[in-house]
Amino acid sequence: MTKFSIIIPLYNRPDEIKELLDSLVYQDYKDFEVIVAEDGSSIPAEYVVKQYAGRLNIKYFTKANSGPGTTRNYGAERSDGEYIIFFDSDCIIPENYMTTVAQRLENNYSDCYGGPDAAMPNFTPVQKAISYAMTSIISTGGIRGASEKAGKFHPRSFNMGFSRKVFITTGGFSTMRFGEDIDMTLRILEGGFTTQLIKDAFVYHKRRTDFRKFFRQVFNSGCARINLNRRHPGSLKIVHTLPACFLIGEIMCVLGAIATAIIFKNWLAPLLCLSPLILLALIVFIDSARQNCIRVGFLSIAAVFIQLTAYGMGFLKAFFNTHILHKTNDTTGFVRNFYK
Repeated sequence: MTKFSIIIPLYNRPDEIKELLDSLVYQDYKDFEVIVAEDGSSIPAEYVVKQYAGRLNIKYFTKANSGPGTTRNYGAERSDGEYIIFFDSDCIIPENYMTTVAQRLENNYSDCYGGPDAAMPNFTPVQKAISYAMTSIISTGGIRGASEKAGKFHPRSFNMGFSRKVFITTGGFSTMRFGEDIDMTLRILEGGFTTQLIKDAFVYHKRRTDFRKFFRQVFNSGCARINLNRRHPGSLKIVHTLPACFLIGEIMCVLGAIATAIIFKNWLAPLLCLSPLILLALIVFIDSARQNCIRVGFLSIAAVFIQLTAYGMGFLKAFFNTHILHKTNDTTGFVRNFYK
C-alpha cells in the first residue's frame, strides 16, 4: 500500500486539473498516488491526465454523473492508500503540503484532518474578494465549523483527509448535494473518530466563480445547514444563525431608510437607518484592502454582503420548508446543476 491516496472528483475542468496536477508533481514528499474520477463530463480530461503518467503515480476513471460526494467515494474505492486525501479540482497545492501532513500525522495522529485555504497573488480580484468573504471572521465564514479544539474541527472537502478505516466504517460521503462534506465530518465525529486542523496544510483555492454563481453556492450552503441539523440533531449552533439574523437586520435597515425618507424628506434620517450596514462595509473595506489592495477591498464589500445575504436566505427558506411546511427534501436550493 502507498501511504496516501489523493482523490480528485472532476467535472468539465481539464484546464483546472492541469494546474492541480502540476502542483502535485512538485511535492517534496512522493509516497502518494493520485486518483482522478471524472463525473460524467462532456469535456473529459483524460488527455490531460495521460500527460502525467510518467511523472505521477496516477489513475484515471470515468463514471456516470452523480455529484461530487459519490464521485469521491468512487475514487476512494479504487485507491490503495492507508490515508485518503480529497482536493477539489480548483485547488493548487503548495509543494510542502504532503510533507506537512505526513509529519503532523506521524507526530499527532488523528483519524481525519482538514486544512484552510488561501488566495494566490495571481488570482483575479473577484477570486480574492470571494476568498476573503469565505475565510473572514467578519462574514462568519472564518468561524463556522472552524474550532481548533481536539475533535471539534469540521474539515471541508476541498482540503480534507481521513483514514481508510474511517472510509470503510462510515461508507464515505452521502448523496447529499449540498453540505455532504459537513455531513461526512459529523458522521466521523459521531463514529468516535478524531479530527484536527492542520493550519500549515493549506491549499490555494481558486473558487471558479463570479458573484452570481457565488450567490447560488452560498444560498445552497444555507439550505444545507437546516438539512444537516435534521440528519444530525444538535449540530446547529448559534453561529450558523448569524447570517439569517444579518438578513433580517439588513431588511429592517432598508425598510427603515425608505420609511424615514418618505416621512422626513431629507437624507440624514435614512442615512442613520443605514448606518449599521455602512459601518460593516467600511470595516470590510479597510480589513480586505489592508490584506490585498483597494480594488479587492471594494469588491470584498459586495462579496461579504452576498455571502451573508444568500446564506441567510437559504437558511430561512430551508427552515420554513422543514419546520413550517414539514417538507423532507434535501435539495431545496439550486438543484438543476449544482456544479454551476
